[in-house]
Amino acid sequence: HLSKQAKNWGFDYDFEILIGLNGAELWDDINQKYNEYYKLKSEWLKEIIEMMEPFDLNPFLYANGKMLSKRLDRKTKASSIRNKTKVKIAKELSELYAEENEKIMFRIDEDRIDEILDYINANPSPNYKAFKTQTTMLEFTDRRVSKSVALKEFCINNDINLAQVMSFGDMSNDNDLLEVSGVGVCMSNGSEDTKAIADIITDKSNEEDGFAHFIINNIL
Repeated sequence: HLSKQAKNWGFDYDFEILIGLNGAELWDDINQKYNEYYKLKSEWLKEIIEMMEPFDLNPFLYANGKMLSKRLDRKTKASSIRNKTKVKIAKELSELYAEENEKIMFRIDEDRIDEILDYINANPSPNYKAFKTQTTMLEFTDRRVSKSVALKEFCINNDINLAQVMSFGDMSNDNDLLEVSGVGVCMSNGSEDTKAIADIITDKSNEEDGFAHFIINNIL
């Protein structure tokens, strides 16, 4: 999805590095190299879906260029429009775990997500982990997946010292990325745990173009 956004955001060049799916994929544009890491096994996906069933949520994942979802609801429609990705509704729940996948996601009301995450963390799996990527989004990935893994590989392949890297993030799934970078920057509306490990916190939030404001005033 990020590769489609460069022109939408006004860039007249391609991004040199794209880290997607919380670190499960890496595009190195300098070397024209694509890597995938650590997919969730089918049996793990089934286990996750069954564990989350009591919460009456709508699991979905990306497969074959589409959003494969249990059902069509308002949040799924909005996500489809926002990401410019068509929705496919599973005829049987087993379609969601028929094949390995990088991640499976659940949209959850903000006032419920911490309680559900606490429940998951109280019943941990040695194979996968869950974390918030938005205030209303919970994602599951292989326990080994992290954005830092992809960043380290990119830096090794392009002879870049991690100490020279500045990374930006706002949620828990960005923590390891900020920690391994020479400078880790958290947005002002970021999660408290991400702010705690950041070297710098921006003055403005994502909604206020905080990234652009920081770059213009502190880098350029």
